[in-house]
Amino acid sequence: MKFVCLAAAGLVSFALLAQAATAAGAGPAAGDTAAGELIYLRGISAAGPIAGVREPGGMRSQGRDVACVNCHLHSGLGMTEGHTYVPPITGRYLFQPRASDHKQPDLPYVEGMHRDRDPYTDATLARAIREGVDSEGKPLGNLMPRFDLNDQEMTSLIAYLKKIGAARVPGVTDTVLHFATIVTPDADPIKRDGMLAVMRTYFDDRNTRVLRTLPTMHTSENTMYSKTMYMVNRRWQLHVWTLAGPAGTWQGQLEKYMAKEPVFAVLSGIGGSNWAPVRRFCERERVPCLFPNVEVPVAEDDDFYSLYLSKGVLLESELVAKVLLEAPPEHSIKSVRQIYRAGDSGEAAARALADALAGSNLKVHNHVVGASKSGETVAGAIAGTSADEVLVLWLRPADIAELGPLPERVDRVYLSGIMGGLEHAPLPPGWRKKTWLAYPFDLPDKRVVRVDYSLGWFRIRHIPVVAEQVQADTYLACGLLAETLSHMVDTFERDYLIERVNENLEHRIMTGYYPRLSLALGQRFASKGGYVIRFDDVEGNRLAADSQPWMVP
Repeated sequence: MKFVCLAAAGLVSFALLAQAATAAGAGPAAGDTAAGELIYLRGISAAGPIAGVREPGGMRSQGRDVACVNCHLHSGLGMTEGHTYVPPITGRYLFQPRASDHKQPDLPYVEGMHRDRDPYTDATLARAIREGVDSEGKPLGNLMPRFDLNDQEMTSLIAYLKKIGAARVPGVTDTVLHFATIVTPDADPIKRDGMLAVMRTYFDDRNTRVLRTLPTMHTSENTMYSKTMYMVNRRWQLHVWTLAGPAGTWQGQLEKYMAKEPVFAVLSGIGGSNWAPVRRFCERERVPCLFPNVEVPVAEDDDFYSLYLSKGVLLESELVAKVLLEAPPEHSIKSVRQIYRAGDSGEAAARALADALAGSNLKVHNHVVGASKSGETVAGAIAGTSADEVLVLWLRPADIAELGPLPERVDRVYLSGIMGGLEHAPLPPGWRKKTWLAYPFDLPDKRVVRVDYSLGWFRIRHIPVVAEQVQADTYLACGLLAETLSHMVDTFERDYLIERVNENLEHRIMTGYYPRLSLALGQRFASKGGYVIRFDDVEGNRLAADSQPWMVP
């Protein structure tokens, strides 16, 4: 099934789970919700891995293989796969009394929800988990494991199911959905202004359309779902959280912003070479951070709330590493000379490339420009390049434009597309014949229709295009959020937002700069590949489309 183990990417340490349970006031008498969360997410208890069997006499599995999260997901709201519906199992859905008529208040709509059965009790839910029998004594499907849980483990698991989704979601009111976008002090001001122009216009445009429509979409009221199949058209409110000062202070600033302006999710955003404090904040606060514009995205194995369109310059490192490691012997490459400015995004990219080449026969030499007053110049770093070296330039357009003549002994150069300006990189003519561009996007002629859609939207709304790729990505992020929320109806849960984004992403037709987007199995980066490509001639912006195929490192 598509979502198996997807939500397991959001696992957190036992210490953090225990801390969260303590903060929520959980106690042994009511069931240990921290212990229940470990059972739900990891399939383990204090006694070790829990065990389950999916059908009588079937294979016995244990631990993460039978963790509830695999099918019911992080939110507990289940999933749909073809004609198979995995129902929600949060307390509000399990224990809600059966509605006697369609006019009674009902639960937010979720695909696969069962309202035509008796509500569970603690006893009948324990029976369902152990024996595979529902609240009315009917057998559950074979996909549902029968778990071997003792009474203490069962009490903890049920307590956790009651806790999921029980708290009021920050940033959601009856009329407004609040979102933040985050700007770090090292963000490019031109890209920042371009991003904010798109976001503010998108929000204003959407809110204007919402106000023109009826406040509610009604059903016929002839079915039991009549009170669930409706949507309140809430207004979107954008909050711009602008950070200042050293990165060590950003966490405190973000906490103050959240306390003053609680938000449902963080959308887009923009940073320079350091996004790590923002990522830590979003994961700790369990707030979705959707597709920020960052060159050096940060993701850990246990992340759940941070999603990116691309891996940025780190993907470029992987692309260059793949080409170097697969280079034919006649290229006679013995070492790699990397040049980057201290503190810029190229520093992380150079480190990633060095790590990728660590197990090979290639030696890596790093040359840091501007590290101190006595540091190297770009020209000085290039001057000593030998014939068996390749150059890798993690440089901005200002440095690229000032490159002198290419030393005759240099046979091959690799250039960061993201940092250098993609096909608009101001490479001197003498460099173009020997330079290969790391290009983690679809090629210009292949993406023209997908990008023209957003560019047309910008023109109609008089938005200046000052940073095309960032603005196209921002428009894409806004559109993905709008489409996902429409599928969520009125079920505004943060974890559910992440899960629905994951599900909806690969069905999107207008994907901007990217040929395809998808997220599965705990992935955090929606676009997976790119090109390492030559310029078509010594002048102009054309790329040699046949020089290298799309690669997924």
